[in-house]
Parts: sequence; C-alpha cells; structure tokens
Amino acid sequence: DSSIRSQVLFMLSRFPAVCRIIAVVTLCPFTLEASELSEHDWPWWRGPDRNGISHSDQNPPLAWSDTENIAWKTSVPGKGHGSVIVVGDRILLATADHESEEQLVLCLNRSNGKEIWRAVVHKDGFATEGNRRSSLASATPACDGDRVFINFLNDGAVYTTALQLDSGKQLWQTKISDYVIHQGYGSSPAVYNDLVIVTADNKSGGAAAALNAVTGDVVWERKRPVKPNYPSPIILNVAGRDQLFLIGCDLVTSLDPTSGRELWEIEAATTECVTSTVTDGVHVFTSGGYPDNHMSAVMADGSGVVAWRNKIRVYVPSMLIQDGNLFAVLDSGIATCRVAATGEELWKSRLSGTFASSPVIVRDRIYATNDDGTTFVFGASAEKFELLAKNKLGDNVYATPVICNSCIYTRVAHDIDGNRQEFLYCISRSE
Repeated sequence: DSSIRSQVLFMLSRFPAVCRIIAVVTLCPFTLEASELSEHDWPWWRGPDRNGISHSDQNPPLAWSDTENIAWKTSVPGKGHGSVIVVGDRILLATADHESEEQLVLCLNRSNGKEIWRAVVHKDGFATEGNRRSSLASATPACDGDRVFINFLNDGAVYTTALQLDSGKQLWQTKISDYVIHQGYGSSPAVYNDLVIVTADNKSGGAAAALNAVTGDVVWERKRPVKPNYPSPIILNVAGRDQLFLIGCDLVTSLDPTSGRELWEIEAATTECVTSTVTDGVHVFTSGGYPDNHMSAVMADGSGVVAWRNKIRVYVPSMLIQDGNLFAVLDSGIATCRVAATGEELWKSRLSGTFASSPVIVRDRIYATNDDGTTFVFGASAEKFELLAKNKLGDNVYATPVICNSCIYTRVAHDIDGNRQEFLYCISRSE
C-alpha cells in the first residue's frame, strides 16, 4: 500500500536506527537481493539506500594515519575519481590508465586488497578535453550480485558495460549517446529490479535510458536537453512510490523507473549539477553550481511546489539528510546544517580546503574528506557543530569514501617523487 510505504519512509527519516529493517524490506525492494547482497555490502553509488547513509550498527575508526588503523593498502594503476563498491568478498572500482590508454575495472579481495581480476573495458579512444580536475573513470560501478555495470566516456560516446562478477568477463556493451565534452563525464549506473538505468547529459543532447541487465538491450529511452550536466540517476521511494530523479538542465524531472514515463517535471534546478538528490519522504533536495548557485526543496508529489530555495553553492559534494536535518559540505569547505522542511540554517562551520568528495553518515557521525586528503569527522547533530576528529592521508582525494562493516574504503592519491600514484586503503580498527 503506497500510503503505508510513505508513512514508513517518513518514520525512517525521523528514526533511522529503529526503522532500518522495515525500510529495507518494505520501501526498497530493488535495493537488496537477499540471496546475493547483504547489509554489509555497498553495491552502488551512495550505498544501499542511495543516500550516503551507512548502516548504523557500525563503529569505524575516528583516527587514522599512514601507519595507524590501516588494515591494508593497494596501489591502483592510472587515475579515477569514482568510488569503490563492496559486494561479498569483493571490491570493485574503475580506473583509466593513460600509459596503456585503457579504461579498466579492477576486482580486489575485500580482506587483503589483493587483485582478483582486471577487465579492460576500452582500449584507446581517450578524450583530451574537459576540466583538468576531471578523470576518465569518474563513475562508480554498480552490482546486482551477478553482474558489474560501469559507464565510461570513450571515443566521443558514453557506453555502459556489464561484466561477470566472478571472472570479469564482458557480457555486453551498449552505446548510450554521443557525448560532447564540456567538463567531463561521471554519471554512475543505477540498478533497479532487472534494469540498469544510465544518463549522459551533454551539449549535443544526451539520453536517459534503462537497459536490460542480462542482455544490455534498451528497454526505454528518453531524450534529454541539449545542455551540459553531470549527476547520476537516483531512485528513491518518496511520496508513496518509486521515482527516478534526474536533476539539472534547469529541471527537476521525475520518471517511472520501470517505463521511463514522466511523472512530473518542473524548472527548479540550475543548468549544471553534479550532486545526487536526497529525500525526507516528502521533498527532494537539489543543488547545483552553474550558472546559478542553489539549494532547493521540491515537493515530490507532482504539485510543482518549491518549498524553499537559496543561493548557496553546493555544486559537487552530495548532501545528507537524517532526522529531518539536511547536512551539506560546500565546495568551499563550509559544513552546514538546515531544517530540511524549511531551509532554516541551524549552524555552519568552516572546515578547511575545498571539497569534491561527498560526505557519508554513520550513526551520529559525518565523515567528509577534502581535496587534500584530510577527513573531518563531525557530529550529525542539529544542536551545534562538533568536530570529533581530523585525519590526513595522502595528497589528493576526489572519490567519496565507502563505509561498511566498520571499515572505511578510501581512494587516495600520493605524490611520490613528483608522480601521482593512487592507492585504495582499508581503514579499520586495529584492536
């Protein structure tokens, strides 16, 4: 019953620790396949519930360094800004090796970081345009328990590829759209039931499409505006139904994820967005950075009502919502907390540096990593800003960390003798 689902989702936003089991079973049938994925997995961008909130029954470290609370670290060839995903005993990530001109997916052992397999998805066809801070492997993979899906921009087009989880064998590859580079490309695939949903907004006119997860055939496709834009498709159960949200191109668009049918669409965003929307069960919250800076709360019932809007620049790091509070880390390094329903600012505090990585919540803590590799751990509280810890690791971080089973998996770049070398770290309590 949609009304019951809506009520439970509202309860989840208010009492997440109490309602998590109910939410997984009742609200997110597409989120976890019990036979393949578990609560200790992080199978796609922003985690099991697609909102940057990690399961609350964890206690990841507060403090770490190059030598403290490091379970293992593994060198990663090439460069990429996509996050890892964690499925069973495996960790998967995408990278682009400019020396061999290969776009790859790596599969590592979760317990020790050793490589299990690597799959070359594209050879040659590397783009040379785009923002200097972008990469050719900025998408995060997704996994349905059997197949791994990844998006790459290659040779002037965006392709989605499926690999066998066990072996890395390529199962299929589908072209989504031609792509004219403005800043770069980093949209991650979203798994929904037996579909893989992907987007490729760009200045030549892109597409949003749903592919059959087994065959790669296009199930539905929707043309997009002729504008540059960067967010990943996000599916949330809000206002009593599953909705696929596409943010940016000056629009907030809601589609039926099964059919691609438009549920509603309004002008309530700016042109270029990066962040992934979150919900309190009633609103969806959007943000962007060009040509206008904005945060907004849009009623998700199709009424077209914008509950509030401001001119705050939250361009790249995605926001978080918990217990009716909206948390954000601005690109400029300011942490904020607002009342989600009204937009009222409760507090703000300057961290340091600039941010591209998105923050992650575990219980009552927020972990946020800046571009220089410093992670700030602060309280997820509406009362005040409270810094709990600050840890430095490496020289450069753009990828969002993943926290599951009390471990932090973070993709870090070091400057070694003037050369950039990426590593994947597993941060875990040593006791």
